[in-house]
Amino acid sequence: MPDNEFGYTAWGRDWVRLAEPLRQTRPDPLLPRARSIARNNGVPATLAGRVVRAVIHRGGQASVTHVEVAPLTRTAVTAIAELIPDPTVLTDEMHRALAEAGRTPTPVLAATDCSCSARNPRCVHLLALLYDLARRVDENPRLALELQGYFEATHQDPDTPADIPRWVPLHSLDPLAYFEAV
Repeated sequence: MPDNEFGYTAWGRDWVRLAEPLRQTRPDPLLPRARSIARNNGVPATLAGRVVRAVIHRGGQASVTHVEVAPLTRTAVTAIAELIPDPTVLTDEMHRALAEAGRTPTPVLAATDCSCSARNPRCVHLLALLYDLARRVDENPRLALELQGYFEATHQDPDTPADIPRWVPLHSLDPLAYFEAV
C-alpha cells in the first residue's frame, strides 16, 4: 500500500502540487477537510475533454465546481510523442525521462470556478476536486495527458495549433451574418 493516499505516482504528484504548492509558506486549514471529502468519494466528477465538473454536497448545501485545464502546446505534444512512443501504460520512469528532457507534463489550470459562498479562489470544493483528480491520475496516469488534450492534439494535422481559444472576441462577430433571417 502506498504511503501517500494522493499523489503516490509521479503523474498524480503533479496534481497534488496544484492543491499543495511548494511556494506556500503556512499550512492551509482547508486541506484536511478537502482530503477527507475526496477520500470518502464525495466528489462525483465528470470529465469532458479538458473540463472537469463536480457537484459536491456538504450538509444541506451543494456546490458546483468547475476546472478547465490548459492544453499542451504543439511543441510539448511533439516532445512527449518522441520520448513516449506508446502512451498506453505510463510509468514513473517515463515521467522522469520527460522531466530530464525539460518537458514535464505538469498541468496548468486555465480556469476554475465554484458556486460556493467562500469567495475564495481556493475553496474546499476546488481542493477536494484536485485531490480527487490526483487519485484518478494515480489509478490511470494516461488521464494526466488526456486532461491536457494530448490525444486530441496528436490526431490533428501539424499545421493547426493545439491551443483552442477559450473566448470569441465580440467585435469579431458579424451581427448581420450571426442573426441571419431564414
